[in-house]
Amino acid sequence: MATQQPGSSPAGSEPEQIMTVLVYSDDRNTRARVTTALGRRPARDVPRLEYVECATQPAVLERLGRGGVDLAILDGEAVPSGGLGLCRQLKDEIYACPPVLVLTGRPQDDWLAAWSRADAAVPHPLDPVLLADAAAKLLRTRLAGAAAR
Repeated sequence: MATQQPGSSPAGSEPEQIMTVLVYSDDRNTRARVTTALGRRPARDVPRLEYVECATQPAVLERLGRGGVDLAILDGEAVPSGGLGLCRQLKDEIYACPPVLVLTGRPQDDWLAAWSRADAAVPHPLDPVLLADAAAKLLRTRLAGAAAR
């Protein structure tokens, strides 16, 4: 869930809120494209982001099992464990799984994203505007759900 960063704002004001985004791909260039496209915040009304990068399926499972992740972005083209199958596994195994955005191989793979139970999908090659819009929408939903609790 979104966390408060102590001491990061002027005295007497609310601490700055930070959201954690997990980015999974075996390709460091893909991870870099995702974090560059989203930047510090994908939209003005979304808190600042911090990233956790994972290159293997076990690392994703371990990190999500600890909690505290607000959005997972999984590369469907990752090897040996693709993000689509991993997404389906996460939705089955992680209690209160955060929203998952999958990166598909092409726009025609949306049916695979639906099968994986992903909350959103963006095709390769990555369009930074499309990726930022999809991520911001999921992060807003996460914020609204946290506020309702």
